[in-house]
Amino acid sequence: MCKLIATGFLVFALPFGQRAEAEAVEVVALGDSITQGYGLNPGEGLVDQLRGWLFTQGAEVRVVNAGVSGDTTAGGRERLAWSLTGGTDAVILELGGNDMLRGLPPAQARENLSAMLDELKAREVPVLLVGLEAPGNYGPAYKTEFDALWPELAARYDTLLLENIYAPIMAYPPQERAALGLMQGDGIHPSPEGVALIIRELGPKVLELIARAKAG
Repeated sequence: MCKLIATGFLVFALPFGQRAEAEAVEVVALGDSITQGYGLNPGEGLVDQLRGWLFTQGAEVRVVNAGVSGDTTAGGRERLAWSLTGGTDAVILELGGNDMLRGLPPAQARENLSAMLDELKAREVPVLLVGLEAPGNYGPAYKTEFDALWPELAARYDTLLLENIYAPIMAYPPQERAALGLMQGDGIHPSPEGVALIIRELGPKVLELIARAKAG
């Protein structure tokens, strides 16, 4: 016996009890304004462009945008539990930039990120940890401690890691970045073109995350 499953205009017949291949892996992108898509139109932000990239790769995935502009690691820690659904299979964790912009102690970010990673590990939810580098204006000690957060936590919790989300943009000299329009006018958030560069690095990592989720 068969049941009919409609997807768009197509109808497929599958045996009863067989899981539909179209059941998507649910990935929650928990982050700040970069994830939320600050200053960008629909379709231009990180999650929207990531969805498009994953579609071109044939990935069966549903990416949930749980980005909140201005959020710190403390804010993410507070809302982690209710940001996850019963169907969450994996998490992209992109927080820490606002901690750095406010000059908050790296130890505080480490504590909050560790608490979130503990919770996700307990739920057996695989994680892609997305970090960034601190500028030098806080001093070398701050920069060293902050930049070390991401590889340290990824190693401790066996997460996937994108160590510096801005690396593809910062690879261009400042004048070339400006000429290409890779950043918005505030100099903090990526433009649609900058996001596209980030996706080239982020996308393959998300494919690895999906594979981990499927492997259970």
